[in-house]
Amino acid sequence: MSLLEVKNLRIEYPSRHGIHAAVKSLSFSIERGEIVGIVGESGAGKSTVGNAVIDLLSPPGVIASGEVYLDGEKISGLTPKEMRKIRGSKIGFIFQDPMTSLNPLFTIERQITETILANLDVSKKEAFSRAITLMEQVGIPEPELRIKQYPHQFSGGMRQRVVIAIALSCEPDLIIADEPTTALDVSIQDQILKLIRELCIKKNVGCMLITHDMGVVSNVTDKIAVMYRGDLVEFGPTKQVLSDPSHEYTRSLISAVPRSDIKLDRFPLVNYIEEAEEMKQIDIKNHWLGQSQDQREYTGPLLTVNDVSLRFVTKDSFFESKREYVQASDNVSFHINEGETFGLVGESGSGKSTIARIIAGLYKPNEGNITFEGIDLTALKSEKERRPIRRQMQMVFQNPYTSMNPRMKVFDIISEPIRFHKLASSEAEIRQIVHDLLDHVGLGKMAGVKYPHEFSGGQRQRISIARALATRPRLLICDEPTSALDVSVQAQILNLLKDLQDELNLTMLFISHDLPVIRQVSDRVGVMQKGKLLEVAATEDLFTNPQHEYSQHLISLMPEFKGLREK
Repeated sequence: MSLLEVKNLRIEYPSRHGIHAAVKSLSFSIERGEIVGIVGESGAGKSTVGNAVIDLLSPPGVIASGEVYLDGEKISGLTPKEMRKIRGSKIGFIFQDPMTSLNPLFTIERQITETILANLDVSKKEAFSRAITLMEQVGIPEPELRIKQYPHQFSGGMRQRVVIAIALSCEPDLIIADEPTTALDVSIQDQILKLIRELCIKKNVGCMLITHDMGVVSNVTDKIAVMYRGDLVEFGPTKQVLSDPSHEYTRSLISAVPRSDIKLDRFPLVNYIEEAEEMKQIDIKNHWLGQSQDQREYTGPLLTVNDVSLRFVTKDSFFESKREYVQASDNVSFHINEGETFGLVGESGSGKSTIARIIAGLYKPNEGNITFEGIDLTALKSEKERRPIRRQMQMVFQNPYTSMNPRMKVFDIISEPIRFHKLASSEAEIRQIVHDLLDHVGLGKMAGVKYPHEFSGGQRQRISIARALATRPRLLICDEPTSALDVSVQAQILNLLKDLQDELNLTMLFISHDLPVIRQVSDRVGVMQKGKLLEVAATEDLFTNPQHEYSQHLISLMPEFKGLREK
């Protein structure tokens, strides 16, 4: 008897435009002690399957037909009260978005311990002790201090670790992990995957691992299920599927995985015969995007970061001596030349995103300064002085779920910066620009009439990139821009950014924990740890001969993709 058995599952989303089948007649099983990877492109139905198993489909989604069994007992069709007894105690769920799955009003302590108390017969003291142990297991430093804090005081990767701790807190029989390592650096990713693997082996736990990271799939899963537009196109042992895939789509998907061993000029694209969405090319030289911007006579680096330090208060007090701080960045210095891509890597919580927000003007440093084309940004006092610079520096945020207004249509989201900076002379011109940008990121102009919730995580990130390009920036700050993207869309987006860089002489600060991606896109790379910049080197020099001990450690943990490669 299988731990989890899914039989002929069909999931539909009825609407006024008709019925959309997100999942079509899906069947597979998971045994105890087994990890099954569910892979496929953004929008393939991977997360929908996980949500259906625990009866958390977003309205108006329904299971139209099919059944789900856990340990031989049918769990599809249970009442909400009956299902609550299964969630947490028998099935643990690691959600894709750690910010929206944590309550911003409650401390981390309350959110972990309430799960433990609700499902296990333990005292509050035992629940607290177990919570501290879980935080240590998922790699959160100073757990006694951090457990008293709120979600907004954690980085994206740290929040993801908390969500994983909650899912593992009651030792469930089945773990459904929806992109569990998306926001994690390689060292913590390695730690988390080892933890899940140990649970599966030692405690006979089954795991459904939903991910777009083929490196993770190749290293930890026993079997792989490949989904394409709601259909299961291939299912089998990991080694067999990756080394000798039988379906054309699987072969194409594997070919798009970023290489970690060599640097390529372009990312291979998924060219499956039924592929529908393609990015429409724009004649940049004759297009609005390619129109020249005001340039000053300046020959130095476009951006310079000088001894920037920033600390956050973790415990406030009227008396300065009793305040407690965390040093987010500590005397960080580097420069980025015009037309260059500077990569920034390091552990979650190392200060990478903090530096990006300081450059963008969202945080003000305690010490140091930022210069853009020789202009000291930290010395600018009025919004009128900052506005011309803000137009030339745009940011693609890490989280595509919370970086867009859910009440605005996509057209209005992308057109807002164009209107704010008065970059178009008429409504017709704004409409044409937005439609071109949507075409260029592979969504099509009809996406403009929809709202963000109607798109998958990867599609929302494409909208974020289109919005960032809307002001024709000279510096693009990309904070984990591909963390929510599957390999096929990632390849398209990164090729797009490369093309724009070549055609527009675009400069990029590219922050990522994905080392193969960093190797492919960056000219130089900086390595950060605990707020300090440890090493800056040319990309190939760093990957072939890292100087700092921590850089060597990171590169040694880089997942090696064990699969078919195009010759």
